[in-house]
Amino acid sequence: MPDIPAPPPHPAPMRLDLRVSKRILWIGAAVYPLHNIARVYSFVLRPKRKEALLRFLRYTAGTLAIGFIAMLPSVPSLTLGGGGEQHSGVAGYVTFIWSAAVVAEIFFLVDMLSVLTASPHHVLAIETSGASTALVTSQDPRQLDQIVGQISYAIDHPDTEFKVTVQSLTVSPKNYYFGDNVNMYGGSGNVGIGA
Repeated sequence: MPDIPAPPPHPAPMRLDLRVSKRILWIGAAVYPLHNIARVYSFVLRPKRKEALLRFLRYTAGTLAIGFIAMLPSVPSLTLGGGGEQHSGVAGYVTFIWSAAVVAEIFFLVDMLSVLTASPHHVLAIETSGASTALVTSQDPRQLDQIVGQISYAIDHPDTEFKVTVQSLTVSPKNYYFGDNVNMYGGSGNVGIGA
């Protein structure tokens, strides 16, 4: 049997060209008109570790509650000690319920561990006046800060053109904090973000 090499631990990040040309920002094949860009900034994208742990605990409690509720119909047979064939059927039912609960717990544990072991990423975020947001990353956070300055300069200077190479970023939005979190309750004329 031929030796099969082990897969790489993490897939290599895909390299993308980020360029500004003729008042258009290109990120790979995606196109953003510079006049539609509302905000450009760099930040550290951190995993939601606390939320992942709380989600795991919530799902565990739910799984246990559902398991005990699903067992309720079999409690009289187990406590009264019915006949052999009936007792084995009830035992099979109980085994099935708890086997399903263990499988669900393994899934929840893997989901939680994937967030707990995830690393933070230095990213460049580009938000448009619409709902789209583009995220790219680099090994060097200073490069991202320089790109923020270059894009900001290009917005005010139409003849600016440049090209840099960055890396794509693929993450699950439910596992990371994105941008600012603003809660407003009532009132009118609310402007800005509180620090």
